[in-house]
Amino acid sequence: MPDLAAELASEAHHLTTSRSALHAMREHTAALLNSDVAGDPFSAEALAKTLWKRMEQLLDDGTTPLFFGRIDHGELGSYSGETFYVGRRHVTDAAGEPMVVDWRAPVSQSFYQASALDRMGLDRRRRFGFSAGHLTSFEDEDLARGEAAGTSSRILTQEIERPRVGPMRDIVATIQPDQDVLVRASLEDDICIQGAPGTGKTAVGLHRAAYLLFAHRDRLRRAGVLVVGPNRAFLGYIAQVLPALGEVDVVQLTASELVGGTVRAEDSPEAARIKGDPRMAEVLRRALRQRIAHPTEALIVPDGSWRLRIGPGELARIVDDVQREDLPYAAGRERVCARVADRLRRQIEERGESPPDRWVQRLARSKAVKGFADAVWPAVDPLGLVAGLLGSPDQLAAAADGVLGEDEQRAIAWPSMPRSPRTAKWTPADAVLVDEVAGLLDRPGTFGHVIVDEAQDLSPMQCRAIGRRCTHGSVTVLGDLAQGTAVAAPSDWSVTLEHLGKPTARIVPLTTGYRVPAEILELANRLVPALGVAVAPAVSIRRAAGSLTVRRVGELGKAVADAAADALVTEGSIAVIAADSLVPSLAAALAEAGIGAARLGGADDLRTELAEAAPRVTLVPATLAKGLEYDQVIVAEPAEIVAAEPRGLHRLYVVLTRAVSRLTVLHAHDLPPALAGHS
Repeated sequence: MPDLAAELASEAHHLTTSRSALHAMREHTAALLNSDVAGDPFSAEALAKTLWKRMEQLLDDGTTPLFFGRIDHGELGSYSGETFYVGRRHVTDAAGEPMVVDWRAPVSQSFYQASALDRMGLDRRRRFGFSAGHLTSFEDEDLARGEAAGTSSRILTQEIERPRVGPMRDIVATIQPDQDVLVRASLEDDICIQGAPGTGKTAVGLHRAAYLLFAHRDRLRRAGVLVVGPNRAFLGYIAQVLPALGEVDVVQLTASELVGGTVRAEDSPEAARIKGDPRMAEVLRRALRQRIAHPTEALIVPDGSWRLRIGPGELARIVDDVQREDLPYAAGRERVCARVADRLRRQIEERGESPPDRWVQRLARSKAVKGFADAVWPAVDPLGLVAGLLGSPDQLAAAADGVLGEDEQRAIAWPSMPRSPRTAKWTPADAVLVDEVAGLLDRPGTFGHVIVDEAQDLSPMQCRAIGRRCTHGSVTVLGDLAQGTAVAAPSDWSVTLEHLGKPTARIVPLTTGYRVPAEILELANRLVPALGVAVAPAVSIRRAAGSLTVRRVGELGKAVADAAADALVTEGSIAVIAADSLVPSLAAALAEAGIGAARLGGADDLRTELAEAAPRVTLVPATLAKGLEYDQVIVAEPAEIVAAEPRGLHRLYVVLTRAVSRLTVLHAHDLPPALAGHS
């Protein structure tokens, strides 16, 4: 019989020595930071920046396990007889020998993907259990004898079900084989993950970003990685995942932040739908090209005692030729100036002179040539063009003729022309139109890889804006068509991928939930047939007695407060989710019951004097629930959520799938028909 206590002590000793080695690595980096090794100020600044990032990556908080697994290789294969500890970062001893290998390293792949059918060279896989940073247990799978616990692993199950409070955390210790295949896909692969609730699609996307930064560090350091999320609350929830994995340089923006602009108003649902329609790209392209005029007069440029002249016919040919080249508008203007200057140079050469190139460049920027360009290919301000289009029915009619109907034009037109473009009451959809024009003027810089989460709610015009940022890079698209709540949410991923400029992206379904109990998913799945999308319903690997309660109540506010008080008895995060209009009254009910609660997305903090720390209860408007998850969720009045918006059933599907341990549904009115019979 093996001495399990002695073996556990040995593994704990390895943890202690690994922490000491990590501390030594950080001290070595600090010594380099304090040394004078750079040859010039620029190099010194660049080196200091790199070393500071390295210091941040090597920080040990003492509670996050340095490793969570161990793999023992058999006698065959590239790593014959070797043992590796798998963790969040690479740790070496003083001699450079690995004490912990990064979970993203090729050698770690077998930890996630080895099975009884394909051992990948392993004899044994070991998982470790921790409490407050201390190693408390381990569990072995003897792959050489055909043993593979998979999702039945006790330690794995405990980690998956561990209560959580605060932001989303990484899942490196629990990544499943189907998830790991997607995480480690090639940088060149464009992937669209149709992920049912609870399948970990967001975690897969973020861990894919971390993996790609590890595997393609130099390339992505230059090009960058972008994460696009649905709202600031969601980005706040996921913000700490990548830094916890040692990646601190990833840009995280909402779609609205990506396009920029000052938003002062909201569109009607119909106006938002039309402005998000891909036909608007053609309307804007026409409006821009209509600024180009045909020359009607000759261009005459004095040159000493000579007068250089280009006739209107030749000028028209120059403008037409540049138009056919289909350049960005601003580049086309510069090309017109350059070709006019080149034609003037040839006239001088015909006199037997040879003007230098710098003279030609100066001539292209001269007042005469710029004046000609202003007349036939004027400079354009994106704000001004969109304001002119939406503020003038005549301009809109000229650009939208045959593209938008008259009713559609009236739906998106502003009541009047603003005093200036910068004082206009811009909406989020208007800002996307401005970005489209900016993209027509000049191509923006692109990222090496873009992660797009909750992509089912992006309009085609928003997709085009994101697509312009990854023209030469790849994408990971994450979402669930069943959770589409936008006015014109697609029913097929091919639509979204087409407008992102990635029509050949591989669409991969994730349907197995690892955290959400089957009882909760089965309730939510009753809505799927009414959602009008062809997606496979989610299934769960586990059942949990008592995880679902559906109850008719009398006074809603009191019932919600009582349910929140009951939830506080157990560990974990708690959310009360309701239609936005019900949030104020529920906030008052919680406060009256003495329950501290923070309101997501609100300006006020509803914690009471009884709460000494951040409250565990969060009051979440239904419109902000997407992408978030809580250990316990209390859903108040489903019928109100459905009635609040055109795609209310989709919103309710989102809300019902936010709980990962326990869901309580409270209703004073009848449940939507698809859920009837549960109380």
